[in-house]
Amino acid sequence: MPRFLFLYNKPMGHIFSFAFNNFLSFLIALAYLALAVGTTIHILIHKDDIKSSIGWIGLVFLSPFIGTVLYIFLGINRVKRKGIKLRKHSKHFIKKENVLFENIPENYKQFIKYGYNVYPRNFTLGNSITPLQNGTQAYPEMIEAINNAKKEVLVQSYIFENDSETDKLLEAFKNALVNGISVKVLIDGVGTFKLSKEKSIEKKLSEIKGLEYGVFLPLKFSAAFPLFNLRNHRKLMVIDSKIAFFGGMNLAAANTLIYDKKKGVIDITFKAEGPIAEQIRNVFEEDWKFVKKKKLHSLPIQKDNMPTGVPARIIPDGPDEESGKIELITQGMINFAKKKILIVTPYFLPENNILTSLEMAAMRGVDVEIIIPQKNDHSIMEWAREPNLLRLSKSGVQIYLTPPPFDHSKFFVIDDELVLVGSSNWDARSFKLLFEADMEIISKETAGQLAKIAQDKKKKAILFDTKAHENLNFLKRLRNNACRLITPYY
Repeated sequence: MPRFLFLYNKPMGHIFSFAFNNFLSFLIALAYLALAVGTTIHILIHKDDIKSSIGWIGLVFLSPFIGTVLYIFLGINRVKRKGIKLRKHSKHFIKKENVLFENIPENYKQFIKYGYNVYPRNFTLGNSITPLQNGTQAYPEMIEAINNAKKEVLVQSYIFENDSETDKLLEAFKNALVNGISVKVLIDGVGTFKLSKEKSIEKKLSEIKGLEYGVFLPLKFSAAFPLFNLRNHRKLMVIDSKIAFFGGMNLAAANTLIYDKKKGVIDITFKAEGPIAEQIRNVFEEDWKFVKKKKLHSLPIQKDNMPTGVPARIIPDGPDEESGKIELITQGMINFAKKKILIVTPYFLPENNILTSLEMAAMRGVDVEIIIPQKNDHSIMEWAREPNLLRLSKSGVQIYLTPPPFDHSKFFVIDDELVLVGSSNWDARSFKLLFEADMEIISKETAGQLAKIAQDKKKKAILFDTKAHENLNFLKRLRNNACRLITPYY
C-alpha cells in the first residue's frame, strides 16, 4: 500500500502525533547543531592550546548537549574573565620606556631585554636584599621596622593568623598609631577565613582604633568556584617606602615552631631596602585601590643613589590582565641557564611547558636541582606531583625531599647570580589563577646566601628514588595520574 494511503487510513490523532514527533526531532537536531557550532566558535576564538581545542570540539559533537554542558562548566576560564571584570577599572598600566642596562652584567642583557618585553618595568639600582629565615628571624625585624616608622606602615598577607606571634605585630601597629603613623592592612577573604569570627584576625584588626584594613574578595558561598581561585596570594610589608619585607611567608606562629614536626612551618622572606621598596608599595597600592576604592597618600620617591647596590624589580601577576608573566619569566630563566638551576618550592605542579624546559636543560648538561617537602600539607598535591617527579628524575634532574616540619620556602636561582623570589608556587594556580608578586634580583651575594640555605636543606633531605617510584603498584599510579589531571583546580 502506498505510504500516503496508509497515513490516510490511520486515525487523525496518529497522523498529528507522527507529524509532531518528526517536528520535535527536527527542533532537537537543529538545537544540537546550533549549540555545537556556537560552542565550537567559542573554542576556536578563546582556546590557545590545540590539543585541548580538538578534544573539546570532539566531545561537543560526539556527545550531543552533554559535551556543550561540560564545556560551559569546565572548559571556560571563568577565573580570568571574572578577574578582568573585577579589576578592569583599577588595573595599573606600566608605561613602556627604553630598557635600561646601566650596571647590569653584560651576560644578562639578552635576558633582561626578554624580561622587559614580558613586563615593561626597569630594574631599580642601589638595593640591599637580605634573606630572613623563619619567623624567628623575620618577625623581630618587622616589629623593629614598624617601631621606627616615620609616616606609614603597609601590610598585606594571604594568611594572617590570630595567635600569640601576630599579637606582637598588632601591638606594634598600636604603638605606631599612637605616634601618628598611618597603618593599613590587607588580608585575603579565603586565606584568613574562620568559621568563628572570634577566631579571625579581622575582629582584632577592627578593634584597633585608627587602623585601616581591607579584605580582598570576602568569601561568599553563593559566588562559589571562581572566588576560591581569585585569591590574593601576595605577602609584603612596606615601611615609609624605604624598607620592605617581601616573599612567600605568611604571618603565623607556625613560622616560629621550626622544630615542631607537626605544627611547624619552615619559610623565608626577604628584607629589601632601597628604591625597590617603592615598586613593592605600588603593588600594595593597586590592591588597596581595588578593595577600598581609594588611593594611598603619595610619599617622596627614592632615587637610585647607590648604583653599586643590587639590581631588582617587582613583577606582579594575576588573572585580571594578561596573566602568565611570572610563568614566562620562570621558563625564560630555565632556558637561559648555562650551568646551574636551583628550585626550592613547597608545591611543584607545573604544566608541560615548564617540565619540558627543565628536561631540556638537564639534557644539555645544566645541573638541575629541585628541593621540595617529602610530605606535603595536602595529600592530593603530593600524589599529583609524583608522575612529574618521575619524568624529571629520568632526565637527570636531582630531586631532594626534605623531612618535616613542612618547608614553605620559595626561591629560584640560576647560574649562581640570577634570582627569582616571591609569593608564587610552581603550579598552574599560581601561574594563572591567583594574584601573585615576585622579585627579580641580580646578585651573586644573594644567590650565594640562598645556595647555602639550600645546601643545609639538602643535608637533611633524601633523594627521590626513581626505581621505587617506577615500581609503584597499579592503583597508586592510577591515583597519582588522575590527581595530576585536575591540578589547576586545587
